[in-house]
Amino acid sequence: MSDGTKQSGPGLVASDRPAGAASYRVLARKYRPATFDDLIGQDAMVRTVSNAFETGRIPQAWILTGVRGVGKTTTARILARALNYEPPDGSITGPTINMPVLGVHCQAIMESRHLDVIEMDAASHNSVEDVRQINEAVRYAPVGARYKVYILDEVHMLSTPAFNALLKTLEEPPPHAKFIFATTEIRKVPITVLSRCQRFDLRRVDADLLVKHLETIARREAIEVEPAAFALIARAAEGSVRDALSLLDQAIAHAAGTVRGEDVRQMLGLADRGRVIELFEALMRGDIAAALAELRAQYDTGADPAVVLTDLADFTHFVTRVKIVPAVAEDRSLIEIERARGRACAEKLSMRVLSRTWQMLLKGIAEVDAAGRPLAAAEMVLVRIAHAADLPTPEEVIRSLDENASGSRGRAPAAAPAPAASAPRLDVPRGEISRGAPRAALAPSSEARVPLPETPPSPPALAIGRFEDLIALAAQKRDLGVKLALERDIRLVRCEDGRLEIALEPSAAKTLVNDLARKFSQWTNRRWMVVVSAEEGEPTVRSQNDARQAALKTGVAAAPLVQAVLTRFPGAEIVDVREGAAASSEGMPPADPEDAELPPDHELEA
Repeated sequence: MSDGTKQSGPGLVASDRPAGAASYRVLARKYRPATFDDLIGQDAMVRTVSNAFETGRIPQAWILTGVRGVGKTTTARILARALNYEPPDGSITGPTINMPVLGVHCQAIMESRHLDVIEMDAASHNSVEDVRQINEAVRYAPVGARYKVYILDEVHMLSTPAFNALLKTLEEPPPHAKFIFATTEIRKVPITVLSRCQRFDLRRVDADLLVKHLETIARREAIEVEPAAFALIARAAEGSVRDALSLLDQAIAHAAGTVRGEDVRQMLGLADRGRVIELFEALMRGDIAAALAELRAQYDTGADPAVVLTDLADFTHFVTRVKIVPAVAEDRSLIEIERARGRACAEKLSMRVLSRTWQMLLKGIAEVDAAGRPLAAAEMVLVRIAHAADLPTPEEVIRSLDENASGSRGRAPAAAPAPAASAPRLDVPRGEISRGAPRAALAPSSEARVPLPETPPSPPALAIGRFEDLIALAAQKRDLGVKLALERDIRLVRCEDGRLEIALEPSAAKTLVNDLARKFSQWTNRRWMVVVSAEEGEPTVRSQNDARQAALKTGVAAAPLVQAVLTRFPGAEIVDVREGAAASSEGMPPADPEDAELPPDHELEA
């Protein structure tokens, strides 16, 4: 750096100012990337920019999006530096991502004081007037650099009129102008702006890669940090490099020496990971007393009950992932006890138990947050989980009942119990039922049972495989609403016994699919599935009938007899043509014998 300062020790900066005015540069600023090689976890973006520079396909605007702390503003400055990179010897005359030494403009660009690289915070400059100033200034050529670069941070904060004022300039900027936008809320940026930019989604940095980055910085700072501390910081940062460096800074100050995992836990208010695992194992054993004692002990040491449940949910999720993908346990952001005991729990616990525990913890965290007594609410959540863990699975219950039934068939019937013993037991704890108590011992004896009236047999299932039969069934059941919907609002795609695949007309009711499935199931005494298909389907029954009727009218109108009638009675028209009835000449004038007759089986109304 050429800012008049010099390093005097790890993380310290000395200057020519008085000793009392010396300032400390936080790690997030001290180790801010200056080149594309320094960026971590953004290989896809670097490769795209590199290829664009090499082929000369440089867009007029970029938009960078991602969560806080992944390097959006830093990447924008590196892009501006790469666009204007000029080494002191003048050997490079175009944009490049290879910047081995500081160029003519690099220092000023990285310190945000270059005349041709304008940074603007859109959160505080979000009006139309601010954008108009950009539109007016962008016409002028850069003062000394190759490109005039505008960096707008948090661009989603611009007002709608400001976005509209920027559109024309953004689409057709001068050749010497480039725009770089950064935002954490990409959905708030109008699609008209997004379509004019090349978009880069900066991804969260993996915990393993973040741990390696923190280890490198700790070596440069000559700070001793335990691996467990690195793992906790990387996990708490959630993929944000800036958050990780800020937490490391805080941990160094908190520890005042070697940074240990316990120091980071106390700083972040986290429970000991080993104790969380012990609490989880006690719950899975159904040991309610041990689980409550462990929760109380963690609470006494300052742990928040909601945080303890959140840690339990995290470990449950980790065990579930290990059960599905065992390689997950090799993550470097995990401590050794978490890897070993996570594998052991994944081998012992079933997916059903893990899923049930996750759902109960997820609901329990919300209950604890809303409760007036968080500790009591957390204890009740643990009681529910431990009690559910002690219950047998449905497979175990069925197997136990089958074994008891097969054993009872091989024994002689026991003597009838006394009347006092025949009454049903209502005070049997649920735990006794779950531990395989015979079903006969828990149910009332046959003498105490009250005979129930016989249930009439259900009607046989009705098989229907044609759409026309469904319409006829609706007419038979006198449900005119369903019949009208089948004829008017449905385009048939496929009809099978128990399954109807349809496409809906715009006039169809929103509940039509559920109503049809329910009605068909009731009428046929079997389960029906009504599915909306993406296919267009056949025309509706009503439209088919209308087309058929129109064709009949057209054919009948061409008959010579009808032509004679229409000629003799000016203004007459064909109102209806009905099929299936004998032709009737009632009310018709006599026709010439040489004229052709109407087609058979048609009745004409005029």
